[in-house]
Amino acid sequence: MCQKRAIFKPMAPEERQDLKQRCGGSWKLVLRFLLAGEACCRRERSQAIAGPGHSIAVTSNGVVYSFGSNSSGQLGHGTTEEEWRPRQIRSLRGIRIIQAAAGPGRTMLISDAGQVYAFGKDSFGEAEYGAQGSKMVTTPQLVESLKNIFVVQAVIGNFFTAVLSREGRVYTFSWGNDGRIGHQTEPNDVEPHPLLGALENIPVVQIAAGYCYLLALACHPSGMSVYSVGCGLGGKLGHGSRTDEKYPRLIEQFQLLNLQPMVVAAGAWHAAVVGRDGRVCTWGWGRYGCLGHGNEECESVPKVVEALSKVKAVNVATGDYTTFVVSDDGDVYSFGCGESASLGHNAAADEQGNRHVNVLSPELVTSLKEVKERVVQISLTNSIYWNAHTFALTESGKLYAFGAGDKGQLGMELVNNQSERGNPERVDVDLR
Repeated sequence: MCQKRAIFKPMAPEERQDLKQRCGGSWKLVLRFLLAGEACCRRERSQAIAGPGHSIAVTSNGVVYSFGSNSSGQLGHGTTEEEWRPRQIRSLRGIRIIQAAAGPGRTMLISDAGQVYAFGKDSFGEAEYGAQGSKMVTTPQLVESLKNIFVVQAVIGNFFTAVLSREGRVYTFSWGNDGRIGHQTEPNDVEPHPLLGALENIPVVQIAAGYCYLLALACHPSGMSVYSVGCGLGGKLGHGSRTDEKYPRLIEQFQLLNLQPMVVAAGAWHAAVVGRDGRVCTWGWGRYGCLGHGNEECESVPKVVEALSKVKAVNVATGDYTTFVVSDDGDVYSFGCGESASLGHNAAADEQGNRHVNVLSPELVTSLKEVKERVVQISLTNSIYWNAHTFALTESGKLYAFGAGDKGQLGMELVNNQSERGNPERVDVDLR
């Protein structure tokens, strides 16, 4: 059964044995590790990434389209001109992409051969208003320093980048010279450094990055768990305090809640997890209601979103101060900051003409019910410097977009001085 899994197939016999030992010594545990990775990431399947001002769409065959802001060459077309419609990255012909990550002025793509291509700002450090990344790369370039690591996922946080190997090891770049993530590096360091501490010998199936912190979904022989490392502002590390963590630390609250984490999402200031039983937990900074608990309070440990008690969730996505939840029947719920109409509720204007109403508790996104198809993935902008936009991907590969679109990031032309779309509209790209 392991041999049927895409990531396991190309592994050499000695690599398979190493993975077996890393997972706890049995093929059953290896299979669980492989299946857990497939469940929480859309590797090998179509996906859409709503980056800060630009967007990436990957078909199920591994063809990549990009559109939106392009001031640093982050669209990969060899130019710095904006694109208002999805445009295929031609230089990647013959390379099958299985996963994408978009950060401020930068894009990373991962092939089915485990190779990483990057373009845009020529730096792994993601200081958005700093001098880093002054050199621009406008077409996908192989990341030489990762050539000897078979990568299956990449995430771009603020000021750092992290990648996950198929063996479940985490590597980070450019966290800075204060040793924030357990190793001293210069801000423009382009060498991957293994994440030290508790996760050195525990396989990780998914990573998620927010503003200066990283979450890792790990696969113990006894079950799934979540570790966090980095900046603890607002309680977003989930340990009951607001202190920073230099090394990955287990979030113990899930054991107290008797919840097996299956998917993890890191927003800029808050985080969320979906459990195997379909419960959703959120924690961190609760501004604008992004935690879904009916208030704007901070939560320094994961707390179950009680308003979703009748919903069996299968996925969750987090942005700046926004959260989306996808249920097992394809319904979508959102809550948090209503700016840029990125929640999809397109609320009626109040007395002041303000349409951007914050939502403190989960609300069904009824506008997505009208597409009459199951939604399988939500992606939304996770950046404190960009107005958010949101993608909804359906079971048949149709892509719908709403929210901010001033740079073409929605993949459609806006008319009459519009800067956003309140209702989901179909993007002219087929991701099947």
